Amino acid sequence: MSFIDTKRNPGLSITSVCVYCGSSNQALQPFKQLAKDVSTALAQRKMRIVYGGGHVGLMGIVADAALEAGTKVIGIIPEHIRAQEVQHMGLTELHVVPDMHTRKRMMVERADAFVILPGGMGTLDEAFEILTWKKLKLHNKPVVLFNAYGYWDHLVALIDHAVEQGFEQPSVRAYFKVVTDMNSMFAALESQEAPPMPPITGRM
Repeated sequence: MSFIDTKRNPGLSITSVCVYCGSSNQALQPFKQLAKDVSTALAQRKMRIVYGGGHVGLMGIVADAALEAGTKVIGIIPEHIRAQEVQHMGLTELHVVPDMHTRKRMMVERADAFVILPGGMGTLDEAFEILTWKKLKLHNKPVVLFNAYGYWDHLVALIDHAVEQGFEQPSVRAYFKVVTDMNSMFAALESQEAPPMPPITGRM
């Protein structure tokens, strides 16, 4: 199954998308194909890709596909990860930063929107942080959860459970859109567009 979609939406003004995704090379092939398709589709719409700077797992696939499709790719990687020689060497820009907090802040500052692909603990960390920052009004940018093959079903159920148990307000569901195909992804990005907020100047 391919998620590729060649339709263009000239009205979409987002120019830079941060892609959160897994770094494991053991990810199943359908998720690797998803990463390639999503990145290619974003690149075909002349959107820059902002991501974690690695060359492994879905991260590397996202970067390679975007570069092949002719768009700019900005990687932001902490020194302790770069030292393990997992950085991508062919990016448009590679920023080596001192820690994870700086990496996350820079990724948010350089992106107009966020697409969350399947991933592990690191991706979950990034997903919850970007949603928490939105809840705290540190940004007002679109956040899209790409729920391919039901991968994020349990995460969405957990958030619903938190609402049901009184730990979150029902409004939390409006902080992100859940999509399962490419057309829905671009529709969600467009529908969530909002005036930019001041850049994040500190960390939480």
